[in-house]
Amino acid sequence: MKQREITDSENTRWTCVQAFSMSNKEASEKAEAITETEQGKVTVVCTPTGGAKTVRLELDANWEEQMTDEHLSKAITSSAG
Repeated sequence: MKQREITDSENTRWTCVQAFSMSNKEASEKAEAITETEQGKVTVVCTPTGGAKTVRLELDANWEEQMTDEHLSKAITSSAG
């Protein structure tokens, strides 16, 4: 499962999970291949602690490894705003 946790500048902790990711690696890879856009984007759902609302992001398929916490936080903030 592709998942990351970050804390933003407001001290809200966000858990971000790639949509359709599963604990079974083979099934997860198939789901990712099916849901990845032609532009190489995947849907990532970020759920906060506290009163903020869940956001859905369209991120590069390699978001988990390549996207910095700062850029992920900015994507969440701009989507939630």
